[in-house]
Amino acid sequence: MLSLRKRADDLAVLVEWAEAGEAVDAELSQALESLDQEVQAGEIKKMLGGEHDRKNAILTIHPGAGGTESQDWAEMLLRMYMRWMERRGFKREVIDHQPGEEAGLKSATVTVTGEYAYGLLSAEAGVHRLVRISPFDQAARRHTSFASVYVWPEVTEDVDVEIEDKDIRIDTYRSSGAGGQHVNVTDSAVRITHIPTGIVVSCQNERSQHRNRDSAMKVLKARLYDLKLKEQQAKLEQIGGAKQQIAFGSQIRSYVLHPYQLVKDHRTKEQVGDINRVLDGDIDQFIKSYLMKRSSGTLVAAPDEDVD
Repeated sequence: MLSLRKRADDLAVLVEWAEAGEAVDAELSQALESLDQEVQAGEIKKMLGGEHDRKNAILTIHPGAGGTESQDWAEMLLRMYMRWMERRGFKREVIDHQPGEEAGLKSATVTVTGEYAYGLLSAEAGVHRLVRISPFDQAARRHTSFASVYVWPEVTEDVDVEIEDKDIRIDTYRSSGAGGQHVNVTDSAVRITHIPTGIVVSCQNERSQHRNRDSAMKVLKARLYDLKLKEQQAKLEQIGGAKQQIAFGSQIRSYVLHPYQLVKDHRTKEQVGDINRVLDGDIDQFIKSYLMKRSSGTLVAAPDEDVD
């Protein structure tokens, strides 16, 4: 609050100088932009008051059916989010990357470290749809591809998630992604299966099998905690007859490259024509719009509509 007041005071001084004929246009423009950015950041933080919104995040991307097409789309989404994290100044680490057979990826998991990482990225969870002329189709036909984005808050040490040894199966294998000479030499990659729930997580980023196991356990704890919260919420709603939150269709956003260019969020109706800017990581407009509508209770389920 003090920072905003100081910026506003400094801005008032620059306005006075400008009115007096001083050449401060550049400084005034920069001060206005800086103040606007801080006000917007403050507005977003005000909307992120959930229990886990301030926490680090774990993001996983899976392609839908469609083979190479969807796998390539999943890789494009991963790049988009990595660019967004870079813009935000978040620390990010790809702890698992399963490459596609011809292009793209079969699965990717990223840990995101930074204040409000989960609160912001939670707006991106769901199915993302791409419409384009396929670069893999010799007949240059238009294809529709899907990929799913999952986001969980990182579980801190003070959160009790009990995982018994008898409930997990740990497999090791040789890494298949980038990693220098060490890749495909030792069985350092780790896959953990939680038998009661069927949840499977893997990590192959680190050279050490022990560190990969720790990372995989961190993801497993986050997913089990998320499952526990959802089960508790379902029981409360069943017992108390609480009005359930609007159930959205799985498709949250469409990215159309052909026959025109448009990115449209089906939950908020927010849309942007410059798809290249969006795919380069400029997605704050969509996140802010989602948070604002969620905070005001004005999110509505999108009808089945075709944007292409």
